[in-house]
Amino acid sequence: MFKVNIEKCISCGACIKDCPVKDIEFVEKKASIKNNACVKCGHCIAICPVKAISTDDYDMNEVIEYNKNDFDIKSDNFLNFIKYKRTIRNFKNQDIENEKILKIIEAGRFAPTSGNTQNVKYIVVKDKLQELRKMTLEILNDFGKEVLESSTNKLQIKYAKMWIEMYNDYISNPLGNDRLFYKAPILIIVTSEHSLNAGIASANMKLMTDILGLGSVFSGFLVRACERDSSIKEFLGINGNQNIVSCMAIGYPNVKYFRTVPRKSPDIIWK
Repeated sequence: MFKVNIEKCISCGACIKDCPVKDIEFVEKKASIKNNACVKCGHCIAICPVKAISTDDYDMNEVIEYNKNDFDIKSDNFLNFIKYKRTIRNFKNQDIENEKILKIIEAGRFAPTSGNTQNVKYIVVKDKLQELRKMTLEILNDFGKEVLESSTNKLQIKYAKMWIEMYNDYISNPLGNDRLFYKAPILIIVTSEHSLNAGIASANMKLMTDILGLGSVFSGFLVRACERDSSIKEFLGINGNQNIVSCMAIGYPNVKYFRTVPRKSPDIIWK
């Protein structure tokens, strides 16, 4: 429940104006939270100038006071950072510290979600990574064979041949070439009932991965295999309402880039 300390409240009305569900009102000239329509977004906690609002739904020790030095980032530096960072497919044989894994997930946890549902979940795959790899390649191999028998689409045929080749590579040498997870030491799989929520969380996590000096590649092939065969969800302990939205293979980069790369001009419609 969200509550107001009326002794601290200065009746500025900032929380009332900023509440997205209009669940706060003045009672005897003090802010009062009804807790009827409240979605527990915390806007009221963030905007109160005198720290009069708190909740027992979350840990208030997580609340950090804003100051410019600790929070602000120069826009040009941030944009250059985004432009410079690459998808990594060449990783060092080096474990990732648990504190870094948790910091990546923390970046996802604070991503916005529709209605503040916070319905995004995270699965860290490390010890059973090779078992998951084998399962995924088996599904893709079967799928590829079906595509070759039934499709005339050139792109589908291209991927079908690739999946079959990847599976055959694995069978001949399980510790050899890995075009699925690229020998990354861990995977973080992001799931949700709402794909946009998980997508925004994944974007935050990608940025944090780069900031921590790690690299990542999104494995769309695992998502494709999961869409085709529910055994992967069962293996990972994902319930029926949750869908795999992204799979990040993460590790320390074994490659160094010296500059950014060009891109197409943005396709923008102004109205």
